[in-house]
Amino acid sequence: MASKPPAGDPVQDTPQVTAPPHAAAGAAAIGHTLRIAQRQMGVRRTAQTLLKVNQKDGFDCPGCAWPEGDERHTAEFCENGAKAVAEEATLRRVTPDFFAAHPLGDLASRSGYWLGQQGRITEPVLLPEGADRYEPVSWERAFAIIAEELTALSSPDEALFYTSGRTSNEAAFLLQLFAREFGTNNLPDCSNMCHESSGSALTETLGVGKGSVSLEDMHRADLIIVAGQNPGTNHPRMLSALEKAKAAGARIISVNPLPEAGLERFKNPQTPRGMLKGVALNDLFLQIRIGGDQALFRLLNKLILETAGAVDEEFVRDHTHGYEEFAAAARAADWDETLAATGLDRAGIERALEMVLESERTIVCWAMGLTQHKHSVATIREVVNFLLLRGNIGRPGAGVCPVRGHSNVQGDRTMGVFERPAPAFLDALEKEFGFAPPRHHGFDVVRSIRALRDGEAKVFFAMGGNFVAATPDTEVTEAAMRGARLTVHVSTKLNRSHAVTGRRALILPTLGRTDRDVQAGGRQVVTVEDSMGMVHASRGNLPPASPHLLSEPAIVARLARAVLGARSSTPWEEFEQDYAAIRDRIARVIPGFEDFNAKIARPGGFTLPHAPRDERRFPTATGKANFTAAPVEFPSVPEGRLLLQTLRSHDQYNTTVYGLDDRYRGIKGGRRVVLVNPDDARELGLADGSYTNLVSEWKDGVERRAPGFRVVHYPTARGCAAAYYPETNVLVPLDSTADTSNTPASKSVVVRFEPV
Repeated sequence: MASKPPAGDPVQDTPQVTAPPHAAAGAAAIGHTLRIAQRQMGVRRTAQTLLKVNQKDGFDCPGCAWPEGDERHTAEFCENGAKAVAEEATLRRVTPDFFAAHPLGDLASRSGYWLGQQGRITEPVLLPEGADRYEPVSWERAFAIIAEELTALSSPDEALFYTSGRTSNEAAFLLQLFAREFGTNNLPDCSNMCHESSGSALTETLGVGKGSVSLEDMHRADLIIVAGQNPGTNHPRMLSALEKAKAAGARIISVNPLPEAGLERFKNPQTPRGMLKGVALNDLFLQIRIGGDQALFRLLNKLILETAGAVDEEFVRDHTHGYEEFAAAARAADWDETLAATGLDRAGIERALEMVLESERTIVCWAMGLTQHKHSVATIREVVNFLLLRGNIGRPGAGVCPVRGHSNVQGDRTMGVFERPAPAFLDALEKEFGFAPPRHHGFDVVRSIRALRDGEAKVFFAMGGNFVAATPDTEVTEAAMRGARLTVHVSTKLNRSHAVTGRRALILPTLGRTDRDVQAGGRQVVTVEDSMGMVHASRGNLPPASPHLLSEPAIVARLARAVLGARSSTPWEEFEQDYAAIRDRIARVIPGFEDFNAKIARPGGFTLPHAPRDERRFPTATGKANFTAAPVEFPSVPEGRLLLQTLRSHDQYNTTVYGLDDRYRGIKGGRRVVLVNPDDARELGLADGSYTNLVSEWKDGVERRAPGFRVVHYPTARGCAAAYYPETNVLVPLDSTADTSNTPASKSVVVRFEPV
């Protein structure tokens, strides 16, 4: 039987700390999964739901975007995926009575954990101007309020339409279509905060802003480098792919400031041997200083150039541009500078080089540890240089692998959710729908916050997500949001963003991935795109949490009709009734989606084309893969300060906190902890178990403070510290962003420590 939500916020003042384990998954993961699932769903619903996760006739996990192979396990999910499903398929409900009992001030005082534990929202609610609590509102009135505010704007560019990575392809396509027909390209999305740096670098160098490898490539690789990524917590099913690659002879290098249990040893819960013993994944662990990755790959490139026969000269000659300028910059790389930037020793780098030279097929995987620095785009370009040198693009078992976080974040971008759309996409949209979409660029996430802060944006509409908890500079962001005339959130559950509102606010409850979606045209399916460009159908199997819910496509379609009215010739009602009609239009607008409906009818879906991977064709400005030669950068930290990276605990997914433990780091019962190398801690006078305030320092001179963190002596890289977000987002300056991509630099925050 499912349990009731917590009545009060748990106390987190004294988290317990033990030594971190050296293995991930196994029996502990199974036990934790079943406890969480039973608590939220009960026994029968747990079996009914989990057995459909990531199955060809089931629904796509609302967690990460890691792909599935053609052969599926009965239990095709990980611990954190099961938590995500349990939170969505929960039997707990947030009804109008809940909002009557909890005024806005009370909601604002609660933790994100408490808010998320309350359950599924059952009816649309409105916070009227001047009111202290949400109240029920009809769908018709809700859409009328949004239409009233949007049509009263001086310009369509005073509206912002944000998209979370959970949004389906169909809903994302409709949202960008509506926004552009309304007249704006203000389509910020969660990609702006995570892999925008990857997309920027890969588009410039390879011509496609996505990864170039498949799951089969992972299994065929000789060498896999995992840089700035923690698969054990953030993409646990990736561990199975690494295990399979190891069994086929691959070697693995991990590049990370922190040791991660999942890469030390993986106890696969799908096999008896895995449960008992597991397999060591790392062959080499390079414990790099935060932000030193560009310097490392630049030196490796220098050493490859200096090794006779190491460069794939035929590939470089036939398929690349800019080699000479790059080679000159690489040859100038300096050992001493690299050792200072990385904190590594010479022996470790030389061992990595040996493994690189022994590999004919190399893959580099990365995540936020590479993408959230000022020099992130330059770092990823250097990774591309590294792969181009030895012809590791367009070769089976080799390539770039930016591991996306949210389950359809890549698909949303493919569908046109982007503030800087390509002219070819807008041309296709205009031809198909007969209106002239705006051509000027819109606002990304950081620019959207500035626009709200400065009064340039007045209406904020979010399709999913938890915007104020996911974004940087929390105090600035929340003040900006409170300046809006209207904030609207399409949501399944409560989160912090519902408590930080404009003058008026709406919460529009929607179907989740697990819910059965029946429209006038019959039972519907939606589609998603995984981290490796596979597109497949997703079919919820549970009765909706409430009869008052609308699907995301239905919400957008009805909103468009309310706002655009007779001036729109787009068949919004038809789109709501049958999502196949949406897919027919996608097929005519977006390359690779021809015969979309027929393709998703095949079990497992289909793979989108990728020119560099499929035919070694590079649709760049030069028509070739581009070497680049940026100056090497790495963070500079004043004496008495450390460089902080924000990260997830094992009991959270993005901003959703499932619990207060981080089993793989030995933390239990609290999240306000800061991990500090013991030698650094002694030099700074930080005793293990003492409490401190974290204060960030940046060039604007503003002190940003996160109070009351327990110091944990932990084997981080020297000079580096780590703490969980969203609690530490308050420390990240809004204007501290990556060059080119404008992604918040959340992985390199200079902090000092104030004793409590």
